[in-house]
Amino acid sequence: MQTSAVRDLAHTHARPVHWLATAVAMAAVVAGAGMLQPGSATASQAGGIRPAAAPAPAPAPDSATVTYPLECGGASSVVAKRATGDIDGDGRPETVVAAHCRAGSGTPPSGLYVLARGTGGGAAGAARVVATLVEPAERRSVGGLAVRDGVVTAALFGYSSPDVPSCCPDQRETVKWRWEGDKFVRTAAAGSMGA
Repeated sequence: MQTSAVRDLAHTHARPVHWLATAVAMAAVVAGAGMLQPGSATASQAGGIRPAAAPAPAPAPDSATVTYPLECGGASSVVAKRATGDIDGDGRPETVVAAHCRAGSGTPPSGLYVLARGTGGGAAGAARVVATLVEPAERRSVGGLAVRDGVVTAALFGYSSPDVPSCCPDQRETVKWRWEGDKFVRTAAAGSMGA
């Protein structure tokens, strides 16, 4: 063995303390690497890759955030009924609302409105009235209201003549609306009108 002309350096002789420090440092590196591993693989037993979870559907438009096209003469409006569902088949729910002016007595006429969200974020994605199914001028109040399988169904109460008191509608009609093409098509259930 050839001897070095340079004087022996202290770090060239390994002592047990150096081995212990090296082992502790390596254990720390291995433990740290274990905590920084990527998430588990998404391959399934069948050999395919699981698709990413679908994003949660957007919530139905909030009826409390909309100003309705009602002429209430300074009184506030009231949402009496609401129902939600995907009416136009786009995968996003709409809200159907029966709203009327707050009245001290009697049965104020209702408007039946369809609410949808815009496609953008912020104000562009806010709820808004996109269709009026029943105008308040028709002097109808809305009983039952439902959205099922893309069909809006409502019970409409009305008056056979102007002499009937507004407290007591004497006619009832069950009406359905379905989105077809670019508009709502209204149909009445057979024999639904009458007292």
